[in-house]
Amino acid sequence: MNEPSFSLCVYCGSRPGASPAFLEAARQVGEWIGRHGGQLVYGGGRNGLMGVVADSTLKAGGRVVGIIPKALVEKEWAHNGCTELHVVDTMHERKRLMAEHAHAFLALPGGIGTFEEFFEVWTWRQLGYHDKPVGLLNVGGYYEGLMAFLRTAVQAQFMGDWQMDLIRVDADAQRLLPALVEAAGTAPQPRLDEI
Repeated sequence: MNEPSFSLCVYCGSRPGASPAFLEAARQVGEWIGRHGGQLVYGGGRNGLMGVVADSTLKAGGRVVGIIPKALVEKEWAHNGCTELHVVDTMHERKRLMAEHAHAFLALPGGIGTFEEFFEVWTWRQLGYHDKPVGLLNVGGYYEGLMAFLRTAVQAQFMGDWQMDLIRVDADAQRLLPALVEAAGTAPQPRLDEI
């Protein structure tokens, strides 16, 4: 297998969610990564959207790097079909390795774990630990409420517009994915070792 042309870290649910649109978005993202010679970096599970994005990437010819803590191997049924599956001791180690292996980050619909990972990598970017693109795929308006809340935080002056400008939000994966990969081409070396 050739060296991947890019590496995209995807955060998403370990459940399928209520709408078929969530599964379809995960499939499209994985297929796009594989078709474009990329590498998926994700949490290493085989269930829900996580499993769909991994399987779709593999089916389309892409590489898949799964990183999962020992404690979650049984709970999430680790995806043994990954090109590489790293079993680590802690969640912190998992997130650090995912960040190190990626050129850009994308959050699909998910729950509290997805939210936490998205906010952490966004926080790391605002603090200058990395300058990698961060995206939010707003499938079927899933993140509309979150975006409204974030605008409230800006209006209340707990955040600035410049922080909002650090993320790319789009409902169309076919538009967002190339934008993230293109923006990643100019990202300087990250300082993730300082986290």
